Amino acid sequence: MLQQTQVDRVAGKYEAFLSAFPDFGSLAAAPLDAVLATWQGLGYNRRALNLKRCAEAVMVEHGGTLPSSIAELEKLPGIGHYTARAVAAFAFSVPSVFIETNIRTVFIHHFFHGPEKVHDREIAPLVEGTLDRGNPRDWYYALMDYGVHLKRFHGNPSRRSAHHAVQSLFKGSNRELRSLILKAVLDKPGITLEEITAYLDRPQKTVLSNLQQMEGEGFIARRKGRLFIA
Repeated sequence: MLQQTQVDRVAGKYEAFLSAFPDFGSLAAAPLDAVLATWQGLGYNRRALNLKRCAEAVMVEHGGTLPSSIAELEKLPGIGHYTARAVAAFAFSVPSVFIETNIRTVFIHHFFHGPEKVHDREIAPLVEGTLDRGNPRDWYYALMDYGVHLKRFHGNPSRRSAHHAVQSLFKGSNRELRSLILKAVLDKPGITLEEITAYLDRPQKTVLSNLQQMEGEGFIARRKGRLFIA
């Protein structure tokens, strides 16, 4: 929830989400429309879909218990290289090496004075060499907090990272349109293409293209010409 999202927007949603889905079983069993409705307002709805798919896999493949192995975590839906190592470190205190924007900031600030386009492969050996293997969880908490501190007083050193990207504006973007489509289907199950096009006041070709993509991704289902959450 926190990735690329303002903290003050997350706190209430975090509590509401955990209240509705306190464990893997409840999230796995919940209908997708309930999960997406609880997530509404945070954006990045694919994360909610991946969370549900991950919960389903944990229930089916691991008996409801999240695995601590990085290799097993990486097999779960929506969990890649970074997330698997972050979960291993924070949830299980596994001394795994991972890099996120604030960690990147610390190492670029102290070890790369001047170079541009610093790649994570240059930073990773430094992270591994300084890792507190006895208490990786608190070490990473400290690194990330320190990275936030550095940004306040030294600009943003991570802008010199090869992985730095400026997020495009949400307003008027296709991401906003997808969010509006999803909200319309949540608010009015069974809405037609014509109705949703008129409601959104967007070209039908653009709306249809997004609907087809969202159908393929597992968000939306069409039945007898009407749209529903899958």
